[in-house]
Amino acid sequence: MVRGRILSGMRPTGRLHLGNFTGALENWVQLQSDFDCYYMVADWHALTTDLEHSRSIRERTHDMVLDWLAAGIDPERSPVFVQSHVPEHAELHLIFSMLVTVARLERNPAVKEQARDLGLEATMAYGHLGYPVLQAADILLYKANVVPVGEDQVPHVEITREIARRFNTVFGEVFPEPDALLTPSARFPGLDGRRMSKSLGNVVLLSDTPEEIQKKIRTAYTDPGKVRRNDPGNPIESGCVVYSWHGRFNAAEQPAILSECQSGALGCVTCKTRLSTIVGDEFAAFRERRAELIAAPDRVLGVLEAGRDRAGAVAAATMRDVHEAMGF
Repeated sequence: MVRGRILSGMRPTGRLHLGNFTGALENWVQLQSDFDCYYMVADWHALTTDLEHSRSIRERTHDMVLDWLAAGIDPERSPVFVQSHVPEHAELHLIFSMLVTVARLERNPAVKEQARDLGLEATMAYGHLGYPVLQAADILLYKANVVPVGEDQVPHVEITREIARRFNTVFGEVFPEPDALLTPSARFPGLDGRRMSKSLGNVVLLSDTPEEIQKKIRTAYTDPGKVRRNDPGNPIESGCVVYSWHGRFNAAEQPAILSECQSGALGCVTCKTRLSTIVGDEFAAFRERRAELIAAPDRVLGVLEAGRDRAGAVAAATMRDVHEAMGF
């Protein structure tokens, strides 16, 4: 049986938080058992929204890859590399940019939403509008046929499929049309109930100490109607973050927590303390592995160099196919 191939990546944001873990990284670790995986630090993509902080990308890359490895990404099975270290990404992006119209890119709801959130509707750069084309090049350069994404990223996968189809129609069959593989986990809420984001200051980092975790969870949003310990609560309708997190990290006890909260038997402070201990224990092994990696300062560099070489060999082979198909 031929294993499917996956290319997935993250923009280099430094140390990762629980939302990154539940939304992508945890799934990446599991996918390694069933797919040939390539995991990419998307540093060129970072420029579309954070151009002025380009000098910090190297440090953020290092911190993020530390988290990948500590979480269980195995670079022996799954090459880990930096996008800009494999220049074929840029060449294929240029070719693909000839195969998609501006009007098609402007209809992409994911780009529209991001531009609105960042206040960039009137000042959007060409690179931002076209980042789904670069994303298509990232995926198809490795002839990936599966793309793990959240629901909000499915439109990007459709653009990738359209570009692959267009290239194959014009020049001959080179690329697969990849399928989206929806990430099983729902979006993980931040401490304040909004989406978890460093820019919103509502995150718990994977590398936080138990003391830091407890301090942060102490501030988490709970039912505003439950003022005193013995007040009955309604964690579902109120959108209680602590209850939601119990569902992810303490699912077996969540029904009992719901009952005790509704009856007034369980106070918010006790509930938060219990959750803090559970989350801290969940990532104890992660913190230990991360400390070991930090003690070997050349480890990340070696992983990225080896990943560059392995990814680069596949990328070069794909571009030979592209050149032959195009008659270059």
